[in-house]
Amino acid sequence: MKSLVLEEKHKLSLRDFPIEREEAMGPRDVRVKLHTVGICGSDVHYFTHGQIGPFKVERPMILGHEASGTVIEVGSQVTALKVGDRVCMEPGIPDPNSRATRLGMYNIDPAVRFWATPPVHGILRPTVVHPEAFTFKLPDNVSFAQAAMVEPLAVGVHAATKAQVRPGDFAFVMGAGPIGLVTALAALAAGCARVFVSDIDDAKLEIAASLGPITPINVTKQDAAKVILAATDGWGVEIVFEAAGSPKAAATIFEPLCPGGRVVLIGGQSQPIAYDAGAAMVREARVENIFRYAHVFPRCVAMLSSGAIDVKPLITRTFAFDDSVRAFEIAASAPKGEVKMQIAMPQ
Repeated sequence: MKSLVLEEKHKLSLRDFPIEREEAMGPRDVRVKLHTVGICGSDVHYFTHGQIGPFKVERPMILGHEASGTVIEVGSQVTALKVGDRVCMEPGIPDPNSRATRLGMYNIDPAVRFWATPPVHGILRPTVVHPEAFTFKLPDNVSFAQAAMVEPLAVGVHAATKAQVRPGDFAFVMGAGPIGLVTALAALAAGCARVFVSDIDDAKLEIAASLGPITPINVTKQDAAKVILAATDGWGVEIVFEAAGSPKAAATIFEPLCPGGRVVLIGGQSQPIAYDAGAAMVREARVENIFRYAHVFPRCVAMLSSGAIDVKPLITRTFAFDDSVRAFEIAASAPKGEVKMQIAMPQ
């Protein structure tokens, strides 16, 4: 089937790929015709760098893992889905027998198979076989484009859950990219009264400010900690989310944090970060780390359907599948004002 294939670093092609021979249907699987696929920063990083940490592209790999589509075939033991159902898919398939999975932490199962993470192929292709257990039916009022945002939204919801947001909390999100903005939306939906969001891109910060009680901070023009402390009578925020993946930003996570506050590290760091243990200690700060998400896809779908979270403003550009190579080249250039780019698959 025609697929977007990362041949090697800096080289993409749209070509026929014999993936169907690798994907036999099991009794509890469904086959999904893809409709919309989001371009994730990790996809772009594999394109530009050829690897993320220990995961290295050593043979041609299909990209893409943020997806929605329509069920076109079901296995003999599938009960919750039928042909014609509109769905989104959680891209990580854990080993059901692993200790991490049995403890409920399936996202950190070392054996998890995650789309577009070497050597597992992604879903920028016409169809995919996926377990029913990780495939979620969409309400009628959730579009395919919104549904393809469930995967990044799940990161933000998982982060807000880890932060144990309480009604009335103030939060600070470092980074106004897709993950930063879905984290801000998740924090507000969880009960935050106000969220500060920092970035270097005024266009992205303008989008952030349109999402609710959000105060944008351009860190090239303002000191984020000073802005936050001035706005909170010197107290600080209850929660800091580091979603920029910036060592420079991560080194300042405690500066705007109030005593007893919580920090959640979301952004993947390319190098070790400076950690001020003394600043953490005097605040009795609680520091959490997240890796992807677990147990939140149904919550995300429900919030999109109810209107508790609106991701539509984050979808800034859509490309046809035949323009996928160009879409990735544009995404790799990090154009200002772009949050989430998506690819519409042939129907």
